[in-house]
Amino acid sequence: MKTFRIALIIFILPLLAYTTMHKYYVSVTKIEYVKEKESVQIISRIFIDDFEKLLRERYDENITLSTKNELSTIDSYIERYLTEKLKIDINDKPSNFNYLGKEYEDDIIFCYLEIENVKAINTFQVSNKILLDLFKEQENIVRTNINGKRKSFILKKGNDKGVLNFN
Repeated sequence: MKTFRIALIIFILPLLAYTTMHKYYVSVTKIEYVKEKESVQIISRIFIDDFEKLLRERYDENITLSTKNELSTIDSYIERYLTEKLKIDINDKPSNFNYLGKEYEDDIIFCYLEIENVKAINTFQVSNKILLDLFKEQENIVRTNINGKRKSFILKKGNDKGVLNFN
C-alpha cells in the first residue's frame, strides 16, 4: 500500500505543478438583445490584473483599478479601449455602443455597454479583440441571446469574429 501511495504522489505531483504554473487569459462577454427596449445590452467581464496591465502599457503606467483613488481618466481609457477592440455589426452595419460604466467584484471588472434603437436583428457579427494585443493565449468567450436563440463563441487571435444569421 505504501508503494502505491508513493507511486501515486510521484505521478500526480508533476501534473499539479504544471497546472498551477499556467495562467489562463480569458474574458467573458454576454450580449443580449432586449426587443422590448430596442437595445442590445453587453456585459464584458475581464480579470482586473490583466486589464490593468494593458491600460498601464497603453495609456498611463500609474493606473490602478479597483481602488477608491482611481485616476479620473480611467473610464475614458476603458471606453476608448473597448471601442477599439469590440466591434459589432447589426444587419451588416457597424453599430456604436454607449459605455455605461463599470464595477468590480472580487478580481473581475464588469464593463457595461449598450446599443440603442435596435428595431430588429437579422444578422449579427461580433469581433472581440480584447486583450489579444497583450496576451497571445487570450481567449474571449462571447455568449449571445438574440431573438430567443443562444449561441456561444470562443474568439482568439486569428479567429476573432463570430457571425449569426436569423433569416
